[in-house]
Amino acid sequence: MTDEIRTASKPRPFIKWAGSKTKILFRLDRYVPEKFEDYYEPFLGGGAMFFHLIYERDPFKAYLSDSNEELINTFIVVRDHVEDLIHLLQEHKKEYKKNPEKYYYRIRDKLEPKDCIELAARTLFLNKTCYNGLYRVNKKGKFNVPFGKYEKPQICNIKTLRNASKALQESKAEIRTLDYQEALKTAKRNDFVYLDPPYHPVNSTSNFTSYTSEGFSPEDQKRLSNIFSNLIERGCKVVLSNSDTPLIHELYFDYLPEKVPVSRTISCIGEKRKGYTELIISNVPKH
Repeated sequence: MTDEIRTASKPRPFIKWAGSKTKILFRLDRYVPEKFEDYYEPFLGGGAMFFHLIYERDPFKAYLSDSNEELINTFIVVRDHVEDLIHLLQEHKKEYKKNPEKYYYRIRDKLEPKDCIELAARTLFLNKTCYNGLYRVNKKGKFNVPFGKYEKPQICNIKTLRNASKALQESKAEIRTLDYQEALKTAKRNDFVYLDPPYHPVNSTSNFTSYTSEGFSPEDQKRLSNIFSNLIERGCKVVLSNSDTPLIHELYFDYLPEKVPVSRTISCIGEKRKGYTELIISNVPKH
């Protein structure tokens, strides 16, 4: 296989997700153990770390989960029904071109489809055409992001969807809607766990945790830090990403967090996307 063909088949995230790690994978990769058994990612989001590892590392069994049912349904459909999904997305694309804003709100505001493939197509369509690629729900769990006003949104990237489907199949990925605590109960010695929770807000105006209607509180952050330590006691190899705040420094003081520069893709103002740092926390020696 030539490098060109191999690069063309590289799996990538097929859904936009706030806090995507695509741009700092090269930094995170320095903490990935050379060898590990199974892989756990209980805050799945766009799955950037999973798709990176499945391309770069030896084959492994993946346990992928998230508390967001709609997100998990989309991953399952990409794995099991990608061609049917592509067909529905192409239909969305055709209808969208006729009157983008009107069609967007028509799809957003109607009842969610009960069919899993139709629901996944709706999820991806809204994700690619909503404001800033944001996923946000209100307290009733209803998607409420406004229209994105893109000139040419990439509603159906066939190559990306097929590559992602192949990666999910080859890793025999178990994809489940689970609370992270439940998802990690089976992690064992020499398994690799990547934790990318909803971030602790850096200030009172940046508290964006509404990927589900429940949110993620400071108490949840403290609970997660206890689970982080428990995983290490079990012999797991763990990497965690979080925001650079006093609380996170306090919770993980013993693990010497590394600061890394990042940009915030959520902000609509370019200058406000710059100048941030995040923390990488791990029991794996940096290499």
